[in-house]
Amino acid sequence: MSPAPRRPERWQGSDTALRAVQVAFDVSEAVMEAVRVAAFHDNVSTSTEIRKVLGLPVGEKPKRPRLTVTLSAEDYALLASRYGLNAEDRLAIKEAATQELVAFHGSAVRSRKKAR
Repeated sequence: MSPAPRRPERWQGSDTALRAVQVAFDVSEAVMEAVRVAAFHDNVSTSTEIRKVLGLPVGEKPKRPRLTVTLSAEDYALLASRYGLNAEDRLAIKEAATQELVAFHGSAVRSRKKAR
């Protein structure tokens, strides 16, 4: 039997992450909402909030705070049409969507100030 292929050194630190397993909990809407609201108020991900509730270790700061969404090929096509871009140019679509999210933030802040 031949030895396992040698991985680049920069990948060596990902061994723990590669062994991690994502777990989904089937709980009621009320439980999901409670976790999401607590995570929102703590300014952490729902994953981090679950770790806190379960008494598991939590990193001090998120490594890469970000928003995520899963996009299908059809979603990319819709967004490409919306932004006037080529559906194959996923980076440009991501950049346009990022700008839309930033603009959303600005309008949401203005709306909250106006409501006061």
